[in-house]
Parts: sequence; structure tokens; C-alpha cells
Amino acid sequence: MNIILHPTYFPNLAHFVAMANADEVVFEVDDNFLKQTYRNRCYIYGANGKLALNIPVIHTQKNRQKYRDVKIFNAEKWQDHHWKSLLSAYRTSPFFEYYEDELQPLFQEKADFILDFNFKCFETICDCLQLELNTSKTEVYQKNIENTNDYRFLVDAKKEYLKPFETYNQVFQEKHGFINNLSILDLLFNEGPNTLNYLESQTLSPLS
Repeated sequence: MNIILHPTYFPNLAHFVAMANADEVVFEVDDNFLKQTYRNRCYIYGANGKLALNIPVIHTQKNRQKYRDVKIFNAEKWQDHHWKSLLSAYRTSPFFEYYEDELQPLFQEKADFILDFNFKCFETICDCLQLELNTSKTEVYQKNIENTNDYRFLVDAKKEYLKPFETYNQVFQEKHGFINNLSILDLLFNEGPNTLNYLESQTLSPLS
């Protein structure tokens, strides 16, 4: 099965379930940048519940800007904020220390373009998971692509399209219950080496 989806910031479980069960993954890189999407946002589980981590970007005066051309607004110390948030949320999780050294450099080295940074995060996660994927990138935008399951709709951060995934232990679950479809980081820090088995065991079932 071939799939197409958008590269996002530390993709959520839906994205990774789709990728882990695909024969080939095509990344959409020729689209326009839209607000309110996972292109520059992910959700983690903080002490007070669901927490959004947003990467600030520089918007041009043009109505349309290609995703690949969007620059990160580094005047805000967003990397420090995101890393401190991850420490606060997951330092007591079973596997945070196991992956900390691989992930921390992402929040120390300056990043210029959001698309490039998202790919860097994605590659780091794949290294952590020891997940090898056949991937390619689009060269032109196509609305319909033959023989390819289109998961580009998953980029919308304002809509929930899918039934909840199987529960796993989360750090603050006793306080706020299980939170579905968070960033892959949540699953990784809580499940560690079992993360890939979990992803491969899940299916993307639309809400009825």
C-alpha cells in the first residue's frame, strides 16, 4: 500500500500508524502552507492535560506561500520552551532518558525552514524506532493520485477524523485519563522499544 501525507512536526500517532503499515510513503512538499495544522504544531501530555507545542513561523504578505519556503521565527526562544516542556512532561516516563541524547540536539541547533526541520525530527524518530521506510517526495501538487491512499487530511489540527487508538500507559493518565492521538513522542517515551509493535498493530478507522 502506498500512502501520501504531509510532513509534520513530530507527527501524531495517526501519521505514524499510516507510515508503519505502508509499503511506500510519499511526502507532500509542493503544497501551500496553511495555519491551524500540524505542519508547525504537535500535542503532548503535560501535567495539566493536552499541551500544544507551536513553532512560530514568519508569514509573508502574500496570500499563498509554499510550505517549503516558510521560515521559522527564531527571535522567540521556542526551542528552549519546547525542550523544557518535554522535560516537564516526560522526565518521569519510563523511556525518556533512553532517547534524550538523540532528541536534545534538535532543540539546540538553529533551524531555518519549517519543512527541513520537520524532516530532521522525522528522521531522528525513525532512528529511535529503528524504522526503515521507503519514502519519496512530490514534485508537483496533485489533487488525486492513482494507487495511493491519501492521508493528507490528517494534517488538519482542528478536526478528529479517526476512532481512538488502543490505550497505553501515559504519565498523567490517572489525573486526566487517556488522551488519544498525541505526538509520537508521547508513545515513544512511554512505550520505548515496544513503540513500533504498537504502531503496526493499530489501524486507521474513520469515525462513523
